[in-house]
Amino acid sequence: MTLSVGSSAPDFSLKTKTPEGLSDITLSSFNGESSVVLLFFPFAFTGVCTEETCSVRDDLSSYENLNAKVFGISVDSPFAQEAMAIKENLNFPLLSDFNKEVSKAYGVLYEDFIGFNGVSKRSAFVISKSGEITFAWSSEDPKQLPDFNAIKEAL
Repeated sequence: MTLSVGSSAPDFSLKTKTPEGLSDITLSSFNGESSVVLLFFPFAFTGVCTEETCSVRDDLSSYENLNAKVFGISVDSPFAQEAMAIKENLNFPLLSDFNKEVSKAYGVLYEDFIGFNGVSKRSAFVISKSGEITFAWSSEDPKQLPDFNAIKEAL
């Protein structure tokens, strides 16, 4: 079951990969500093996922102006995510939930997705500076993008 508005956001630490190497990003490190937008997506290098991440890339300043950090999350390896980030010139981190623990904790893990077990559903969460979920959305339809205006309103 997807976490709902008003819930405390489960903390996590996930890997991201850049040309400088692997590093960890911990959700709770943003408490008191900025809001956080988590965008879960099924697979790197797929059409709708590329559309979503490029849309955020092109509008990242809107999120920054609202004092929010944006992170994309998928179960892809950090190495595949880095290749996508480089190819698409993404300007925000992609976090690898390779072990599927965060997708499961947020209630957004498909049991079966076109024959693949354990893939993140397209989902979006806004987490306040105090660690509370102020926006929660998840879709069973991987082609449906989140409402980016509603996300910004929640910030």
